[in-house]
Amino acid sequence: MSSNEESKVVLCQSSSCPNGNPPSRLECPTCNKYAVDAIQSLITPTDNQLDLGFKGRSSVVKHALRPDKTHKIIHDLIKSGSQLSTLPEGVYNPFPNYQFTGALHPWYPLSAKRQLPEHIPRPDYSISGKPMSEIKQAGQPPRILPPDEQEKMRTVCRLAREVLDIAASHVRPGITTDELDEIVHNACIERNAYPSPLNYRGFPKSVCTSVNEVICHGIPDKRPLREGDIVNIGYHGDLNETYPVGKIDDDSAKLIRVTEECLNAAIALCKPGALFRDLGKVIEPIAKAAGCSVVRTYTGHGINDLFHCSPNIPHYSKNKAIGTMKAGMVFTIEPMINLGPSWSDVHWPDNWTATTADGKRSAQFEDTLLITETGVEILTAGSRHAKPTEP
Repeated sequence: MSSNEESKVVLCQSSSCPNGNPPSRLECPTCNKYAVDAIQSLITPTDNQLDLGFKGRSSVVKHALRPDKTHKIIHDLIKSGSQLSTLPEGVYNPFPNYQFTGALHPWYPLSAKRQLPEHIPRPDYSISGKPMSEIKQAGQPPRILPPDEQEKMRTVCRLAREVLDIAASHVRPGITTDELDEIVHNACIERNAYPSPLNYRGFPKSVCTSVNEVICHGIPDKRPLREGDIVNIGYHGDLNETYPVGKIDDDSAKLIRVTEECLNAAIALCKPGALFRDLGKVIEPIAKAAGCSVVRTYTGHGINDLFHCSPNIPHYSKNKAIGTMKAGMVFTIEPMINLGPSWSDVHWPDNWTATTADGKRSAQFEDTLLITETGVEILTAGSRHAKPTEP
């Protein structure tokens, strides 16, 4: 046995072990999921750990940590965002009583709302948070953009790709998602652009950062990215991609690969006359064959001078989406794929962060597409795209 393996040995934790508590040969899958390494130290915390890690917690919770209690209590504590290892000074979990589905929880306080120079044009929601232009256009059929508006979309999507690639180049263990938000915000300012997520329906940041089990709409905060994480960075252009943070496990690598494959297969179908409902027919079989599932709550959408508009584009099969693709339409395809069979999602109390219901990881890729007379143009094409897809 190597020295590294010896350092990971954990004794049998049963208080009634008939064999004298020998080294454990099995691992708790739930503890592995939550990245709990030092089980023994969690079972028998010091008084100082109790005081620091559970300040404000009830006496019932502290009593539950007695060594004679089963170690499943730890699962409940971690799900609620309670950790025996203390958060950095000044950082706290704003929802201490919420039962998180996985190990991730928010690190507050959030940084102050970032400001923009006066010369940058603002959307109608920049102050009120209400996208009134979208609300007024709700229910209208998809627009066919004239050539001059198509060219504007090319410019906007090129800038959005530049911003996303800049953010992606900074993904590494140790950087916080709030720092990624600042990078995106400043990159927008350098391009005289407004970061569209900022205050859209009240969203507090300039970009969405969705880590591990977060499906979408994660709010950047003070949590540093860790080796083995995956993080999705989403920015209005409209595009997003999922990135590994350092070395990741095989399941996470498979998830990223399959999600990108789902998007590429859907893009390959796009051309004048194609049905929007048919996109899910190619996406879901790819996901299922890999032991994954397709999120149903969130869809692709139209985009032009409005952030979100018709058409509505589900990513799962047997959907009831209406409409056919026509030259001049611009829309997104953005499949969200979960590890395992569950496509269900739940929301944190911040009313934004959507996570998998079972705590397993999720990934997403998104592109903005223009239907041409002969096929489709990927307006947000980057290094992972070889060329625009044609029939």
